[in-house]
Amino acid sequence: MFQSKACASLGSPFMEQLMRLLGTRDWPEGPIADRVFAWKGDISPRGQSVSLRLAGALHALHLQGHAVLGLVYPPAKVGDDHLWRAVSATLISEVDHINTWLDSAPQTNEVRRSATLIAAGHLLADRYGLPLRTSELGASGGLNLHWDAYAMQLGDKCFGADDPVLTLTPEWTGPLPPKTAPTVVARAGVDLNPLNPANPDHALRLQAYLWPDQPERLALTRAAIAAAATPVTQGDAIDWLAEQLTHTPGQTHLIYSTVAWQYFPEDQQAKGAAMIAKAGETATQDTPLAWFGMENDGGARGAALTLRLWPGDHTFDLGRADFHGRWVDWAGMPEPAA
Repeated sequence: MFQSKACASLGSPFMEQLMRLLGTRDWPEGPIADRVFAWKGDISPRGQSVSLRLAGALHALHLQGHAVLGLVYPPAKVGDDHLWRAVSATLISEVDHINTWLDSAPQTNEVRRSATLIAAGHLLADRYGLPLRTSELGASGGLNLHWDAYAMQLGDKCFGADDPVLTLTPEWTGPLPPKTAPTVVARAGVDLNPLNPANPDHALRLQAYLWPDQPERLALTRAAIAAAATPVTQGDAIDWLAEQLTHTPGQTHLIYSTVAWQYFPEDQQAKGAAMIAKAGETATQDTPLAWFGMENDGGARGAALTLRLWPGDHTFDLGRADFHGRWVDWAGMPEPAA
């Protein structure tokens, strides 16, 4: 029921309903029920997220035009019994498809998280006056590798690209970002299981883990998929990072992750943090190093926004943001370097 409550808090009544039914109703006998109820390990969202794997499998079927689910999935609104009958029938009729999706952990490339990257990019451009080279850890399909191609509209002020492929409109509190627009001159990303938005199966996966009653997320993701242009490297994030930690004169190197660092093993987190700090020791005002994270710190509200800068090894608390980027509570900007 934890996942049901989490979906409700993140603005998805349909997913709240679906997760609640999965957790309280009697499942139809068959291979899917046998597999799920015999699952070894932590099936919760803090572990292997089995319920979200199943939700992704069902949504993928709906996106592909599944006749039974099409009658009960948004924009339709149906009662619990009607929805559960349709889901139960699908658990029996689509065993091969569902088993394939149960094999892999969910992958969400939430485009709205780029609002925090746009703000951080403006901050770094204002602070150092240099173009950016970016390295994303846990980049999934690479949709947030191109945050500089997106715009963010805050009231009557617009930040980001002048001719954006999509526009984000988070609920914003706190001071606005600096006006100085960033320029990204090089970008790269890594993921253990990268997705290629140009591959129809991968594009389906990027859409299926979105929630069916949140069409604005789907529209933003489709726009980002259409504009994606940078392949993501397959590999371990920390091993890959070791090759990225070089300084290029006249560029700020921005390393970042959005709800990804927390999934790295603790020993790899420690190794990565030490590597970044070591590289920071040789950073200069002409080769600054920035490490930005939008990550779960166990707080009661959203993800923590943190920025660590070299030279000087300064750490700034930039506020908090909704995990899906619906709101940003920006704490303010550090003063420009002397």
